[in-house]
Amino acid sequence: MLHDLTLDAPGVRLVPLSEDHAPALLALIDDALWAGMSVPVPRATADMTALVRAAHAAPGRLAFTVLGDDGTVRGSTSFYDVDHGQGRCEVGWTYYGREWWGGSTNPACKLALFAHAFDGWGMQRVALRADARNARSIAAIRRLGGVPEGVLRSHRVAPDGSRGDTAYFSVLADEWPAVRRGLQERLAH
Repeated sequence: MLHDLTLDAPGVRLVPLSEDHAPALLALIDDALWAGMSVPVPRATADMTALVRAAHAAPGRLAFTVLGDDGTVRGSTSFYDVDHGQGRCEVGWTYYGREWWGGSTNPACKLALFAHAFDGWGMQRVALRADARNARSIAAIRRLGGVPEGVLRSHRVAPDGSRGDTAYFSVLADEWPAVRRGLQERLAH
């Protein structure tokens, strides 16, 4: 869905995903980076523009472009399955250019997203998920403070038609203060 929410954290700014960001986002992507996504690898700006339009069309999804302090496009992330009545949402559709893997970009983005979800919206649960084969993403979610909940077997269809399992994690409202401290400490170093 279209939105006007902007979020800030140390070193990053999350701005509404725009078709104008499509060329810069496309330049970050390669086959290995995109592995585990449920849509085909975008190969042209038109493919990425179609993904932006799909994000805007998805009810309950607020998609962001991640910018560095200098305005450089670093990637994208989203809130989705936002359900204010149930006090829950998910954070995902996340990818960053390789240059920002393992640094402060992901913890800063999650700090901004979790803070908005828990402190702004009053959510009780924020879930995260990853393809069960994606060890890098699973390790990153664990480092953020995500608590493993289990694996949903044959939960999604990959672009090649194969079925994949999904590993689920969450952070609950009463866990949020400790998770926030952990993210702040990571960003302080």
